Amino acid sequence: MKQAQFLNVVDRDEAERRFRAAIGELGAIGIEVVPLDAALGRLLAEDVASPIDVPGFDRSNVDGYAVRAADTFGASEHEPRRLRRLPAVVAMGRIPDVTVEPGTALAIPTGGAVPRGADAIVMVEHTLLDGDDVLITKATIPGRWITYAGTDVAQGEVVLRAKERLTSRETGVLAAIGLDRVAVLARPRVAILSTGDEIVPPGRPLPPGSVYDSNARILADAVREAGGEPILAGIVPDDETSVREALARCLAEAHVVLLSGGTSKGPGDLNARVLAEALEPPGIVVHGVALKPGKPLCLAVSAGKPVVVLPGFPTSAIFTFHEFVAPVIRAFAGLSERADDTVAARLPFRVTSEHGRTEYVLVRLVPDEHGERVAYPIGKGSGSVTTFSQADGFFIVDEHVEMLDAGDTVVIHPIAGSRPRQVDLVVIGSHCVGLDVLLGRLAARGTTSKLIAVGSEAGLAAVRRGECDLAGVHLYDPNTGTYNEPFLSPDIELVRGYGRMQGVVFRPGDPRFEGKRAEDAVREAACAEGIVMINRNRGSGTRALYDRLLGDARPAGHSVEASSHRAVAAAVAQGRADFGIAIDIVARDRGLGFLPLGEERFDFVVPKNRLARPAVRAFLAELASEPARAALRDRGLLA
Repeated sequence: MKQAQFLNVVDRDEAERRFRAAIGELGAIGIEVVPLDAALGRLLAEDVASPIDVPGFDRSNVDGYAVRAADTFGASEHEPRRLRRLPAVVAMGRIPDVTVEPGTALAIPTGGAVPRGADAIVMVEHTLLDGDDVLITKATIPGRWITYAGTDVAQGEVVLRAKERLTSRETGVLAAIGLDRVAVLARPRVAILSTGDEIVPPGRPLPPGSVYDSNARILADAVREAGGEPILAGIVPDDETSVREALARCLAEAHVVLLSGGTSKGPGDLNARVLAEALEPPGIVVHGVALKPGKPLCLAVSAGKPVVVLPGFPTSAIFTFHEFVAPVIRAFAGLSERADDTVAARLPFRVTSEHGRTEYVLVRLVPDEHGERVAYPIGKGSGSVTTFSQADGFFIVDEHVEMLDAGDTVVIHPIAGSRPRQVDLVVIGSHCVGLDVLLGRLAARGTTSKLIAVGSEAGLAAVRRGECDLAGVHLYDPNTGTYNEPFLSPDIELVRGYGRMQGVVFRPGDPRFEGKRAEDAVREAACAEGIVMINRNRGSGTRALYDRLLGDARPAGHSVEASSHRAVAAAVAQGRADFGIAIDIVARDRGLGFLPLGEERFDFVVPKNRLARPAVRAFLAELASEPARAALRDRGLLA
């Protein structure tokens, strides 16, 4: 019977319960024997007992002479003991066929087999040659400088336990006991199938309206991190026959099948429809989970094989993968459930959430002036590719919670495969290409940094709270007609940065803007029909400039907020907006028209109690250096 279970949303725990119940018992999928040179990183399938003694013979640990210890008693530099040197020499890799009789000594190298009759080794440093004799200048004791057979490993001794991960140390042990092959837990094969007419593999030209397939790369490496073996099944268009055929191939090859994309409720959703028709029972068990991001997730099982349609947006895909799929892969690989090393952190501002959906909020962590963690949410949306690479972790907002206040404590979960990065310099505030130049030059000299772009006002607030080392700001005060200085408090130092030209950006040749004064063009556009603007994020200096120019006008696009000058330029260049305010550098880079509004100051504010920090001093020295000023001028900034 065909199923019609589309977007019947259930909560996260119910979705997991149904999915696990449909899969059945979770455990390692099997055992395989691999060559030792391919065993690094694998999990042992069983205990390993040594088939031999290691070492397999009594072995000398030093260069010297094999002796009977009793023959050396009382020896000293003033009264050495004289022993007759045996003419033979212990050859490496051979058991000597001579016996050390009382009053004799046999030369032996490090690693050589101890001859019969000898019970100690005298180091060569404690001997003197005298014709055919050797003089012993220091007494020894039985067993000195000898490793006896089986001392390291005895035959039959268990040297490694099942489920140990093989590192270079363990593979060295296996080689030492003579094994060239080893039984390991098989890695579950995970097929990854990307679907969508708009998906293009990296390395090819990108047509308008298309996106590169980043999900396949992210998921393949996440599968490896979870203990699986990814199978990249390629990209198929939004065509039922193509998806069905590709799905059949994946089911034949893999233990787990992941499809990326095609899970929304819109008319283009066909992956869930194909699953409903093509899978063996139980088929689809969940389509729609009360998560943010990740609501359109589809969980299915075909004859014991998990089949999951992940959302197409990268952040949604990777969150739902780690929440529902990674634990299954780990179980199939014989790995234990991953224990989260959670930490507590404080929110710097209010966070709102949607009632009825469990929300995962990615954050970047910074220490405040007391060393306590502060969690800055990264709000780029489920379509962002960079959020996971920038995040230090995430916190979970319960489905019944609609708001968390500034100062609330949240529990931060680490992202699988990563740890929070410790950096030398924390910068919170407005973003600028000039700041990128400066931080890049610092990085080349070994000073690491973390930049959280939240706008000038939020950056200044972060400085006041002691949450960063410095902030980039460009705040205009209409009362004084100046930038930044009126907003300072006594505990904050203002460091002059550089100037940059702001203006209206538009597509070249647009008669609504071409040849006009910037102020006039904005005011006319605000009242005109069919003109769409692109705004800037609240708290940014550019947003304040917008508000001053627009007054009470709210043209189309006013509610759409870009987080950077480059995002404004991209929206205009791609036709999603007709005008915006950005700096002249990005207008030139995008080939856009530009109407100057005037120079603004991009400066830096620093808590005075952090001015002596080495990373802050390094930044300020770089900012003041002529090579850095020249680099800023090369980018079109007024330095």
